[in-house]
Amino acid sequence: MITTLAIANYRSLRALILPLAQLNVITGANGSGKSSVYRALRLLAETAQDGVIPALAREGGLQSTLWAGPENFSNAMRRGDAPIEGTVRSESVNLKLGFASDEFGYAIDLGMPVPHRTLFGHDPVIKRECIWAGPYYRSASALVDRSNAAVRMRDGRSWLALHHKLPSFDSMMTHCADPLRAPEVLRLREAMRSWRFYDHFRSDAGAPARQAQIGTHSPVLADDGANLAAALQTIREIGDNAAMDAALEDAFPSARIEIRNLDGRFEVLMHQHGLLRPLRAAELSDGTLRYLLLIAALRSPRPPALLVLNEPETSLHLDLLPALGRLIALAAGQTQVVVVSHAPRLIATLERSADCQSLMLEKELGETRLQGQQTLDQPPWHWPSR
Repeated sequence: MITTLAIANYRSLRALILPLAQLNVITGANGSGKSSVYRALRLLAETAQDGVIPALAREGGLQSTLWAGPENFSNAMRRGDAPIEGTVRSESVNLKLGFASDEFGYAIDLGMPVPHRTLFGHDPVIKRECIWAGPYYRSASALVDRSNAAVRMRDGRSWLALHHKLPSFDSMMTHCADPLRAPEVLRLREAMRSWRFYDHFRSDAGAPARQAQIGTHSPVLADDGANLAAALQTIREIGDNAAMDAALEDAFPSARIEIRNLDGRFEVLMHQHGLLRPLRAAELSDGTLRYLLLIAALRSPRPPALLVLNEPETSLHLDLLPALGRLIALAAGQTQVVVVSHAPRLIATLERSADCQSLMLEKELGETRLQGQQTLDQPPWHWPSR
C-alpha cells in the first residue's frame, strides 16, 4: 500500500506531500488541484510503461505543465506585504514525482536537456530515478539509482553497474527490470503496471460499452469500457458473483443482468422490475450504463495494487451515490483506492468507512495545499538530489 504521494512543480502542485490510506477521498473546491493530483498519479503509472515523456507531450510538453509561480514564497509574500515575484533560482528546472510504502519507494526527476546538443530542445529528460527501501529516501537506503545515463544497484556495500548509456527519454523501470540482477525494479514495475485509472466513461450513443463486442475472458475492465459485457460475464464465472448481484440490487432493486451471446459477440441486457422485456445496453440511460461500468471495474476478479477513480459520480442520480459509496468501500477491502470527487453524498458515504481518509485540497497564491497540513504534519519525505 502506498503511504506517501509526493509531487513537485507539476501544475499547481508546487510541493505537495500527501499521506495515503487504504481508502482515500480527494476533494476540494473547483480549481483546487484535484484533477492535477489525478494526472500526476497517471504520469507516475506511465513511468512503468516507459510512457512518461509522451504523456507529458500530450499535455503540451514540460513547459506547459510546470509550476508557473515563484520557486518559493517568502513570509512577506504570503502575508501580502510584498508582491509575488520570482527570484534567482536555487534549483534547476524540475518536475518530480514519487511515492513510498513501508517496503519500497520510487522517485523520478524530469528536467530540460542541455541546450544546443539536440533538436529535441523542448523534450524533457530523466535526470534522476531512484528506488529505495523503507518509507522515505535516504542515501543509505537506496537500492537502485539512476543518474542521467548511468544506472547502478546496490550489491552489499558496493554498487553494481546495470546500464551505462540509458537514453535520457527512457525509464530504468523498463530497461533494467531484470528478475535476477534487479528484482526490486521488476517487482515495483509490475505493481505499478497493475494500477488502474477510470475517468469519465463514455455513455453517448456511439459509446463502446453500448455496442456488442467479441467476448473473451476479461478479468480487467478496459479504460473505455468496451469489454463491459465480457467483464461482467467473467465476474459471473470466476469472480464474486454474489457481490456483483448485491451491488446491482443495492442500486437497482429487483434488477438483474443477462449477457447475451450472439455468435460470439456479447451484449448486456438488463431486466428491471415492471418491464416486460430486458433493455439492451444501447437503451440504458447514461447513469445506469455508467453504474454497470463501475460495478465491472470495482468487482474485478483481478484487483490491482491501486485503483483510482476520477469523479465517478458523473451522470449518476443523487440517490445512487450512497450505493456507489458502499460499492467503493467494499472494493477497498481488496485494493487501495483513491477517489477524486466533489459529490457530498458520495463523500459522506465513503467517510463512514473505518479505513477512509479524506483529503481536502485548497489553493493559496495559486498553490495547491492540503487543508490544515503544516510542515510538521507532512509525512517524512526527501527527494534524491541531482
